[in-house]
Amino acid sequence: MTETDIELENKAIAKEYKELLRISYQTLSEDDKKLIRKAFDVAVDAHKDQRRKSGEAYIFHPIAVAKIVASEIGLGATSIASALLHDVVEDTDITVEDISKMFNPKIAQIVEGLTKIAQVKTDQEISMQAENFRKMLLTLNDDVRVILIKIADRLHNMQTMGSMADYKQAKIASETLYIYAPLAHRLGLYNIKSQLEDLGLKYTEPAVYNDIVSRMKESKEEQDAYIKSISDVLKASLDAEGIEYTIKGRPKSIYSIRRKMLAQGVTFDEVYDKFALRIIYKSNSQHDEKFLAWKIYSIVTDHYRPSPSRLRDWISSPKSTGYEALHITVMGPKGRWVEIQVRSERMDEVAEKGYAAHYKYKQGGANEEHGLETWLNLLKEALENSAANAVDFVEDFKLNLYAKEIYVFTPKGEIKSLPKGATSLDFAFSIHSEVGIRTRGTRVNGKLVPLNHVLNSGDQVEVITSQNQKPNSHWLDYVTTARAKNKIKNVLNEDTKKIAEDGKELLTRKMRHLKITLNETTVNELVSFFKLKTSLDLFYRVGVGTIENQQLKDFASLKSNTFMNFFKGKMKRSPNLPQEQVQKEEISRNYDLLVFGKNEDKLDYKLANCCNPIPGDDVFGFVTINEGIKVHKRDCPNAIRLQSNYAYRIIQAKWIDSSQEEFKATLKITGMDSLGLTNELTKVISNIMSVNIQSISLSGNAGIFNGQLTVVVQNNTILKKLIENIKKIDGIDKVTRIYN
Repeated sequence: MTETDIELENKAIAKEYKELLRISYQTLSEDDKKLIRKAFDVAVDAHKDQRRKSGEAYIFHPIAVAKIVASEIGLGATSIASALLHDVVEDTDITVEDISKMFNPKIAQIVEGLTKIAQVKTDQEISMQAENFRKMLLTLNDDVRVILIKIADRLHNMQTMGSMADYKQAKIASETLYIYAPLAHRLGLYNIKSQLEDLGLKYTEPAVYNDIVSRMKESKEEQDAYIKSISDVLKASLDAEGIEYTIKGRPKSIYSIRRKMLAQGVTFDEVYDKFALRIIYKSNSQHDEKFLAWKIYSIVTDHYRPSPSRLRDWISSPKSTGYEALHITVMGPKGRWVEIQVRSERMDEVAEKGYAAHYKYKQGGANEEHGLETWLNLLKEALENSAANAVDFVEDFKLNLYAKEIYVFTPKGEIKSLPKGATSLDFAFSIHSEVGIRTRGTRVNGKLVPLNHVLNSGDQVEVITSQNQKPNSHWLDYVTTARAKNKIKNVLNEDTKKIAEDGKELLTRKMRHLKITLNETTVNELVSFFKLKTSLDLFYRVGVGTIENQQLKDFASLKSNTFMNFFKGKMKRSPNLPQEQVQKEEISRNYDLLVFGKNEDKLDYKLANCCNPIPGDDVFGFVTINEGIKVHKRDCPNAIRLQSNYAYRIIQAKWIDSSQEEFKATLKITGMDSLGLTNELTKVISNIMSVNIQSISLSGNAGIFNGQLTVVVQNNTILKKLIENIKKIDGIDKVTRIYN
């Protein structure tokens, strides 16, 4: 770099620093500014020799993260300083102790939490990535700011990922959709959540993302004109009432449009509420705030007819993230649905900044040290998980993050919020774990219901307890919340351990009777013999009496003579395939192999049942523990989870010639029932060469035609042609490929 370049870069760094102070959401004192300046100087010096993949000075990254922390999340000086220093310990010689001496223990603690966890060698079955997630999530118990800054760090990484290799982009983007977007959602950072989701889609499904973006650009002018026509009508009435407000048009996020297209099996043009308006009003008091919201609701519904089933009142019952608003879906001009969100300025800040704004208003001043505890409690319940397997831990944690909420009442009329899908037994555990454990029955709205009864918003729930009641293993199927599952597992595990201890003593006596010493080798042999997983399973089964004496005698006789031969024989024996089938398999495999990795290696594989990929589909390989390589579609429902948790087991895959082998695909067909439709449908299918019908089920109900068709095809091109031809039949509305 020339001196001029260095000078220009230094000017740009100084400009970014000034911008950081200017955009801070909180009012910074002189001491705050000194602290931030010191952190900035340390970071600039520590990263002076580093550059990012894009070629720019590394320091721009910590500054960008600090800017997101300061303006979009709204944290104060401690967090801004920590964000500036977040990569210093990992990338330079400076230690956490140095930071503690230079600044204070709080900043050192946050930076330590932010320093990426070193990759540990773990059992192959446990994903290192999930293990790292678990460690990262557990730092929440120390300070919620660790996770808030981590989210800002991830957002900036996603914004600047263009210069990375494709496979890295896919891994980081999957991780973002899997963990970071739900975390941002749970913390009320809706703005950041939308950005993370859109960027995640950009790198996991680039073709889909670009298609939606270009369609949105095409319809932007028309959208703006449409939103303006509604705004103009509402403005006249709002002005007449003397309400101070601003109206913003709000395009739906790309990710949410994609999600609707998938969930409803519709095209971009058929997504019905792509239009959204936000009315943000000024109010002077809390009483006035609620009154004005409903006044605006009244004005909106004077002009446009609302959909009664789509009214969301989060002002009377705010979400547990603190989110408050009225969402009204109305029928706008030209027969289009439009979502209108009504928020006060305070509610709007809480929705955008989450925690920071919540406490600014609650305490009359935004001191980030206060209120962190309450915010942390939102996530602590999701962390109540003693699962030994890191992947299970992350899965359970995720369930608690994105769950929609329902609101139910106690017998005394207190309101409780639970995740959607929660059961009456979940409710019992949400009151107290002791109440949950002793639950004998539940009443919903005065009526006795099963423990797995799914609750709805507005239900009143009463729990009947008994001192003699104890959970059983079926209870795990009756609950959905991590809290209830973990409490039940803990009680069951304690019981299991007691039974297993008794079982071990009993087994020792029985083995002695059969002249066999119970040592580690014998236990392992017994575990294999009974096809169990662990010694605990073995002792437990002996304790409850499901392993009988005769079975133990069989084991003893095999052990004494042919124990090893018995196993060897089992391992060698394999079913005899007819010669013809073996040859057919060999022939078809030669013609129709997937190739894997950069070198396009030919390896054995199995097709995943969750998405049934067929030649021509975009696919990837996943190395399983017991079943070799499983091949999944890129848009498989499990793809994001696998790429995020097990990135190191993903291998690139693509199809080569696919002229010999046949594959199964299932289509769902809907339309208007008419005479001769079935006949027309079978004619179209039989007209396409190389398509065999494996099964077909058609039904008509009150003029609606529903069909499910399973066909055997050679590749995706033939399937696409078939779908196009079916769509042309008069009366057919939709044809979608479904996964079993």
